[in-house]
Amino acid sequence: MSDSTVTPIKQHAERLPKPDWLRVRAPTSPEYHATRKLMRHHGLNTVCEEAACPNIGECWAKNHATVMILGSVCTRACAFCNVKTGRPDLLNPHEPDELAAAVGGMGLEHVVITSVDRDDLPDGGANHFARCINRIRETSPGTTIEVLTPDFRNKDGALEQVIEAKPDVFNHNLETVPRLYTTVRPGARYFHSLRVLDQVKRADPTTFTKSGIMVGLGEEKDEILQVMDDLRSADVDFITVGQYLQPTQRHHPILRFMPPDEFAELERLAYGKGFLMVSASPLTRSSHHAGDDFMKLRAARDAKFGSANTPSA
Repeated sequence: MSDSTVTPIKQHAERLPKPDWLRVRAPTSPEYHATRKLMRHHGLNTVCEEAACPNIGECWAKNHATVMILGSVCTRACAFCNVKTGRPDLLNPHEPDELAAAVGGMGLEHVVITSVDRDDLPDGGANHFARCINRIRETSPGTTIEVLTPDFRNKDGALEQVIEAKPDVFNHNLETVPRLYTTVRPGARYFHSLRVLDQVKRADPTTFTKSGIMVGLGEEKDEILQVMDDLRSADVDFITVGQYLQPTQRHHPILRFMPPDEFAELERLAYGKGFLMVSASPLTRSSHHAGDDFMKLRAARDAKFGSANTPSA
């Protein structure tokens, strides 16, 4: 979101210094620049750039990018997010074709598709998601597809369109604990987001479901563990937990940097609660290592349910 549209958040007297474990090098590799050039050639937005992801150098050097469809302007104004907010772009009807061409051009084995919120559209952009999935299936049938969707709140039949397109992984992030929604994610509702994940798994038990939260926003450990329990009640397969990084001084402040050993403890506890896959570290993001994690996720399901790869509904 742009500084002109973000509601200022009351800051602490001093900003916390960034610890050594969160420092990353600026991207410089030829592969990084090649990926950036390909995205510009096809007129595609990436959440890697829009959200100022700290892992962009690593991911783009490996020809992996998370494409952000439905434009670059969001209709909501979350206090943690660096994506612009305001009047959204016109929908590009050619975007599914351009996305499929980029996926083929990069030779991707796994692609992650996310979007801004589009509350202005009758279906929240669900049909556009489905078109992107279907077009990639047509042109790159060997590529596995992961979507990271909005909540499609108050959009009847929208979620079903994405489910019917059968992405391999359906991700929808809870982002934070319920208590903090009014300040961190005011345009969303915690239990609606939880219900989205539950509906996906009920509609197609073979689709992997995934969700993530940030830490450092003022949550307590017992609240994080409750979110884990809530996700498991919705039979979510994969959880990510990463450190929140404040994009600008007008965004929600960082109240704490969680050290790596506490992330390791959360990972251990999450596996104990029954998640098939857990990624918890300071630099964990929803799509970081998504392709490798998908392979591990599929292997974990095979081990749990057998070679049929189909859990009981």
